[in-house]
Amino acid sequence: MSTQKTVLKEAGSVGDNPVRLDREKAAQIIDALNSDLADAYVLYHQLHKHHWNVEGAEHLGIHKFLQEAYEDVEMAADAIAERAQSLGGVPHASMATLSDHATVEPEDEDVYDIRTSFENDLEMYGDIIESYREHIELAEGLGDYATAQMLREQLEGLEEHAHVIEHYLAGDTLVSDAARE
Repeated sequence: MSTQKTVLKEAGSVGDNPVRLDREKAAQIIDALNSDLADAYVLYHQLHKHHWNVEGAEHLGIHKFLQEAYEDVEMAADAIAERAQSLGGVPHASMATLSDHATVEPEDEDVYDIRTSFENDLEMYGDIIESYREHIELAEGLGDYATAQMLREQLEGLEEHAHVIEHYLAGDTLVSDAARE
């Protein structure tokens, strides 16, 4: 491995962009996008954890749903990172940086029943949904309608997944033996 490093663009820097968005405005949007990116990877890993560990009578359906959900989050994260780059920024990429900039708290390493896991997921989805709404408003207020539109489209997917989780948490499903007594 080479000991020489050629830095093309420093993390945290904002350069000119081809969409002609003022650098100060772009910096605010890039900061918001990097926060969304960090949150996306926390959600991605938590959903993946639940995908690996789900058990019970509804295993297969939930297993497939969680895979679809984390794959959607991963695609959204990629679009967020590419948008930050197109605005002249440097998307967060290291696990340490993503962890430091996430606004949501991941579940710990323990494995929980799927009801508890889904409750934790729904809480995280809710926090991310609220953040997206703020960032859509920010982007629109700064005249970056393309970023606002991208986030709006992703918001629809987040809300749909939250809605599905809410259905899984309905009182007649995923009930443990202890809860029935």
